[in-house]
Amino acid sequence: MFLRAIARPLMAKVKETTGIVGLEVVPNAREVLINLYNKTLKEIQAVPEDEGYRKAVESFTRQRLQVCREEEDWESIEKRLKCGQVEELIEEAEDELKLIAKMIEWDPWGVPDDYECEVIENDAPVPKHVPLHRPGPLPEEFYKTLEDVTKKEAPAVTSGEPQLKE
Repeated sequence: MFLRAIARPLMAKVKETTGIVGLEVVPNAREVLINLYNKTLKEIQAVPEDEGYRKAVESFTRQRLQVCREEEDWESIEKRLKCGQVEELIEEAEDELKLIAKMIEWDPWGVPDDYECEVIENDAPVPKHVPLHRPGPLPEEFYKTLEDVTKKEAPAVTSGEPQLKE
């Protein structure tokens, strides 16, 4: 038992290269990833709970953190996550932290309820290689119903009390 505890780290396969130009091997990639994922989970707390961005980041970060905690070597982490090499995951986690800071700065979820967006229509011709997604014709019944609805006058708003007709 003691021998396994000591020998396992020594017998672990050493990664010599990533095979990607400019991406150096990180010998302690597991520890780096665990620290980055913990930091990501801490930083994302500044984003409102109901935002999709926060939910997505928390979800995949927790899953990756769990794998990093369960696995001891870089090969097992790469195999289980199936998201590239651990060095690529490190770069991705660092980029996510930068993006979280930018998202907090930009505050895209802080749009006021009364904000009106201007719609700009462009009549420029569509290139021939771009498919035109035009809906098919609506059934005649739709147009008849629409006509009937628009002909009717809207009822007057009342206080809810019965009114006498004259």
